[in-house]
Amino acid sequence: MIQREMRKKTQPLSLLEHVADVEKEFLVGKKDRCENLESLTRIYLEFLRGFESLDFDGPCVTVFGSARFPQDHRYCDLAYEVGRRLAEEGFAVMTGGGPGIMEAANRGAKAGGGLSLGSNIVLPFEEAPNPYLDDYVLFDYFFVRKVMLVKYSQAFVILPGGFGTLDELFETLTLIQTGKIERFPVIMMGSDYWGPLRDFMQDTMIPAGTIGPDDLALANLTDSVDEAIDIIKRTLSR
Repeated sequence: MIQREMRKKTQPLSLLEHVADVEKEFLVGKKDRCENLESLTRIYLEFLRGFESLDFDGPCVTVFGSARFPQDHRYCDLAYEVGRRLAEEGFAVMTGGGPGIMEAANRGAKAGGGLSLGSNIVLPFEEAPNPYLDDYVLFDYFFVRKVMLVKYSQAFVILPGGFGTLDELFETLTLIQTGKIERFPVIMMGSDYWGPLRDFMQDTMIPAGTIGPDDLALANLTDSVDEAIDIIKRTLSR
């Protein structure tokens, strides 16, 4: 059994306070040198807090998906099964740490006896970390949070979600396509939801030449938890 325990239980370091709208202020436009330095310091400290807090052994899979689904939704049932099976196979499960699909995947990871992690952010729909996390980090900057969700994982499961989930899906695919990260498995689950997007990639983007057939192959589409687990294990064993 792969060691999944935290090497040390850490709380987020008290290196900076969470302040409202810091990312909005950072992205508003040109700033003077002192203001830019203050932003850079805050960003550095957020990265440092993430590195110090997410300190664990073993492989990890990130599960993306909407915060807006109730726990009795069928997509949350699917997320729960994914989290549980991943944990039983020895993977830590990381999510954005919020409610909805994230909560269901973390709940499944706990039920499967695995390590359940969250990279949370202060947003209207996902402020409170869900109660199924062994450890989590609360970020102010969206892009720092996304780095953490990618940095620690060797596979990515994409369940139905909104703009944020689409952003996470396409950023992950772009990082793989451009060789910025390894060719880790990306699995889109929920064919009724993702099927039209997959069709758009195949029927519009490939003929337009904006992506190639090999790029489409980077994203697997399935409704089967068994198949998703098999893809992850088979790809990582190469």
